[in-house]
Amino acid sequence: MMYLMLLLGLLTLPQDPVEWLQEQTVQIGDTFQGDPVTYAFRFRNTTDAPLIVENVRVGCGCTATEWQDAPVAPGEVGSINVAYDATNVGFYRKYVKVYFRGHRGGHKLWLEGFVETAP
Repeated sequence: MMYLMLLLGLLTLPQDPVEWLQEQTVQIGDTFQGDPVTYAFRFRNTTDAPLIVENVRVGCGCTATEWQDAPVAPGEVGSINVAYDATNVGFYRKYVKVYFRGHRGGHKLWLEGFVETAP
């Protein structure tokens, strides 16, 4: 009986609201100090209702985000732009956490790369 209840619970888990159209960890590569690093994470709405990005939290003050306020229709593509201020020389691994309205939990997106001293 316990096995059946566990199985039914797994079958009714909420669907992930998005399909990320690239890896959630992106290797940016090398950049020069002072050159901003930007990347657009794209996602497809996999639900049957319009989807709204409710909030995007940054992991540190050196990272900024931008996203559309308009709902993303079912099957359509939305994006979240992430910018890293490359002032510090060396390896970086920065994340943002994306929250969608009406869905629990967040999605972590990572930027990785190396900042070299400007020529």
